[in-house]
Amino acid sequence: MERECGSKKTLFSEEELQEISGVIVGDDYVEVMCGCTSHRYGDAIARLRVFSDGDLQITCQCTPACHEDKLSPAAFEKHSERETSRNWRNNVWVFIEGDKVPLSKTVLLRYYNQTLKTNNSNGSKVIHRDEFVGCSRCGKERRFRLRSRGECREHHDALAEPNWKCCDYPYHKITCEEEEERVSRKVYRGCTRSPSCKGCTSCVCFGCNLCRFSDCNCQTCLDFTTNTKPI
Repeated sequence: MERECGSKKTLFSEEELQEISGVIVGDDYVEVMCGCTSHRYGDAIARLRVFSDGDLQITCQCTPACHEDKLSPAAFEKHSERETSRNWRNNVWVFIEGDKVPLSKTVLLRYYNQTLKTNNSNGSKVIHRDEFVGCSRCGKERRFRLRSRGECREHHDALAEPNWKCCDYPYHKITCEEEEERVSRKVYRGCTRSPSCKGCTSCVCFGCNLCRFSDCNCQTCLDFTTNTKPI
């Protein structure tokens, strides 16, 4: 098991990970080798990152020329051209002792399932899809993931800033010279119902405690806070 330096939050025990191939333990994630099999094209190999907030991100390595990254498991399943898709929990697998084992039969979905359970118990089944914010200088659109309250706040503040620029991107340092995502990649926005969904009741939220903020004075947040106050 390869380990990176620094203090880390323990997501899984060594015993739970010891038989899984290609494990890397990062500061707030665990990364493993994964794949999805197409009967026509064979195995598409990739790297899966599991985060404590339930987020799952896949970087595809199906060919040396493939640059698809931060894919949801459903989007990776479709990208691999799996014939029977829409069942990524069983179609995306990891190597355990040399065997291909579906994610559904591993510990790797623990935090994803806990997040779903928490959302459902709070009466919210909406998964916030990825959104884009355009640079005021170059006009290029940059992707924002909305899986946690912190990520929702970063997108919220960027959207409210009329002079937001590429250099303000919160995830990593970028400049206006860097290419924006291809149009074919932008259609994958993290909807759990359909990878290329254009917006539905499962992934478009019109206001919840995750994406509205009581300390924000914008009209959207004020309306939500006022309307949700107990009588």
